[in-house]
Amino acid sequence: MAFLQCDFFSEVLGLSCSMNVILPQTARGQIGMDSVAKSGKHPVLWLLHGSSDDHTIWMRRTSIERYAAAHGLAVVMPAANLSYYRDMADGPRYGTFIREELPEIARGFFPLSDRREDNFIAGLSMGGYGAFLLALSAPEKFAAAASLSGVLDIAWLHERRDADWLARAKALFGNPKDVAGSDADLLALATRLVHSDTPPPALYACCGTEDGLLETNRRFSRHAGEIGLPLTYEEHPGEHEWGYWDQQIQRVLDWLPLGARP
Repeated sequence: MAFLQCDFFSEVLGLSCSMNVILPQTARGQIGMDSVAKSGKHPVLWLLHGSSDDHTIWMRRTSIERYAAAHGLAVVMPAANLSYYRDMADGPRYGTFIREELPEIARGFFPLSDRREDNFIAGLSMGGYGAFLLALSAPEKFAAAASLSGVLDIAWLHERRDADWLARAKALFGNPKDVAGSDADLLALATRLVHSDTPPPALYACCGTEDGLLETNRRFSRHAGEIGLPLTYEEHPGEHEWGYWDQQIQRVLDWLPLGARP
C-alpha cells in the first residue's frame, strides 16, 4: 500500500484542508502484508473521524492500512473538525465539501473510481453519523455506508444532553428543537429515502453494549425495521474506544460489496 498526506485549499470552505490517503499497491516482498492492486481505477472507502480527532486518527489508532491492503481498496480520510459532516448552521459547509468537492479533488490527484458501486463511506461516533447522513442524503453516490458507534438519533440525543452540548449544537444544527424531522435527522432522511424511487445504499451499523450511544443505535435500528429500510445491525461487548473500532473496521471491510473487478 502507498500512504500519502495531502494538504489542499477548499473553495467551498474557504480554508486549507488535509486528508490522509491509502492507495492499493501490488507488492510481493512486504513482510506480513497481502497487497492487491487491480487494473483500472480503485474502489474507495471514504473514512470519517470522530469529534475529538482528525484525519490522522485512523492511521494512528488502527491497522487500517494493513486491513485495506488485502481488499485492493483505496481509503480517503479527510479532516472535518467538529462539523458533524454538515453544512453548519453557523460555520463552514462541510457537508457540501465532503459530498461534492472532496471527491472531485481526490479523483484529480489519484486514480479513484467515480462509479457508485465502487464508492463506500464509513465512520465512527460523529463520523458514523456523518457516514449515514451523507449516504442517506446522497444515496446515488454510495453503494454502502457503515457506522461504528455512531450518533444515529441526533434529535433524541439533543433531548438528553446538558446545556454545554446544546450551546455547541446550536452552531452545528441551529435550534436543537428543530432537528427532529429536519435534514439533520437520520430517521427522517431514512423515511424519505424509503418512500423515494432511489435505491438505498447497503447499510451496516454496530455499537458496543457498554457504549453511551447504544440507545441511539437501537432507536435507528428499530426505525429501519419499521419503515422497511434494509440494515445490518450488530451489538457486541465493548465501549466507546479504539480496541472495539479496530476490530469492527475489519468486519466492515469484509462486509463491503466490493464484488468482482476487471
